Amino acid sequence: MNRESAGTVSAESSAIAQWQVMLRDEIALLAMPGAHHKALLRQAYAMHRDQLIDADHLSDMLELADAALAFAVESLIDLDGDE
Repeated sequence: MNRESAGTVSAESSAIAQWQVMLRDEIALLAMPGAHHKALLRQAYAMHRDQLIDADHLSDMLELADAALAFAVESLIDLDGDE
């Protein structure tokens, strides 16, 4: 593997890892579900635009972001119902 390829793989891994950390940040998700979802989408599209991920990976990431938003909305509805 040449240096350029290694750098690209490292950038890809780092960007995906950061996105996954953000996806799992339940506190931020529940505090501001819409903004958190929007940030996940923006980062995923940026990785695709920068060719760090392919279209299939982008699709998977968008589905995960949508699932996180659905989870947050359901959780907040459940909290309101318990009061």
